[in-house]
Amino acid sequence: MRLRPSALLRFYSLCGLLIQAAATKNKVKGSQGQFPLTQNVTVVEGGTANLTCRVDQNDNTSLQWSNPAQQTLYFDDKKALRDNRIELVRASWHELSISISDVSLSDEGQYTCSLFTMPVKTSKAFLTVLGVPEKPQISGFTSPVMEGERMQLTCKTSGSKPAADIRWFKNDKEIKDVKYLKEEDANRRTFTVSSTLDFRADRGDDGAVVRCRVDHESLNATPQIAMQVLEIHYTPSVKIISSSSWPEEGQSIVLTCESKGKPLPEPVLWTKDGGELPDPERMVVNGRDLRISFLNKTDNGTYRCEATNPIGQNSTEYVLIVHDVSNTLLPTTVIPSLTTATVTTTVALTTSTATSATAISTRDPNALAGQTGPDHALIGGIVAVVVFVTLCSIILLGRYLARHKGTYLTNEAKGAEDAPDADTAIINAEGSQVNAEEKKEYFI
Repeated sequence: MRLRPSALLRFYSLCGLLIQAAATKNKVKGSQGQFPLTQNVTVVEGGTANLTCRVDQNDNTSLQWSNPAQQTLYFDDKKALRDNRIELVRASWHELSISISDVSLSDEGQYTCSLFTMPVKTSKAFLTVLGVPEKPQISGFTSPVMEGERMQLTCKTSGSKPAADIRWFKNDKEIKDVKYLKEEDANRRTFTVSSTLDFRADRGDDGAVVRCRVDHESLNATPQIAMQVLEIHYTPSVKIISSSSWPEEGQSIVLTCESKGKPLPEPVLWTKDGGELPDPERMVVNGRDLRISFLNKTDNGTYRCEATNPIGQNSTEYVLIVHDVSNTLLPTTVIPSLTTATVTTTVALTTSTATSATAISTRDPNALAGQTGPDHALIGGIVAVVVFVTLCSIILLGRYLARHKGTYLTNEAKGAEDAPDADTAIINAEGSQVNAEEKKEYFI
């Protein structure tokens, strides 16, 4: 004859009571010091729970574990409930330990350990089952996002018990200003938690990594993380960088147009004073670089770089001013002479750009003559030297003539040089009255 589980349970309980009553009838006074001891247990859903009941002093009194529905699980070492998940760990007069594997949320509740003394003594142990949150998911992102648009990213996870905590991070920096929502699941045991991140898209967010982190005590300090890489499209930003801070005539210059945008603008457009580049032979565009060779004053003007992508366009300008070649004129040295009007002048020209005569002679032969401006500084220096030399020559010549003024001889004085006295000199002079008609004067 096979008994039902419920009948078998009642049979074990009745037998236990009869045995206990007979064994302890004359031991009531000694059993007053006996008391079962238990502890609350917390286990993650799907794990194994161990329930232990101990008695320090026991005179062969039976122990029993029962579930929250008051069903007997074990009576001493005898299994009373058919559940393959429940196993006996240890059974003695001082301890009754059992285990429940593959714990589910429905196993949560208050378990009772009974010591069959007179009267029966019990101890309660509460089994807490933690619901593990599902892996979070981020929704609400559509790639790409245009700069300036509002974005709402939602992170959601279900099945947590108690409710999980959600935190947001952008490039490892936590974002605090978020919305949090908790809802009870249909089983009325677990929760669905969601959090919404609301912000306006900015070009600085392009390529940023947004993480949704779920923390829960069932995860053993290993949070669950969902991530999303942001893609933001924006209009180009443009900047012109010059290779020279002081461009001079005859030199070369490179203007670089730095443009950033998404999608990347390619190529860029160069213009001068609102029109095309006037001299394509000297003004060469290579990618984002504009190179101008053999600079002259006609290159002065406003150069514009324009970058365009599918989102929009942007531009910036650079004003080019070509400077004259820097010159230094050394002092003039004059060597005077009392017997000659020759003037020796030494002139040296030094250029600050250290451009050699060979480099100057190698200018572009195809450049138009009208496009090369005159070197006013050089011409002015030469004119100054010529004027200075001329003035010095005139001054020396004037001084020479002033020194020799009145130094000349006449025929009247010829022969008077050797006369002993004045009378004799007058008589002997060739310029007497006798020869007056032959008197002549010579000027040297």
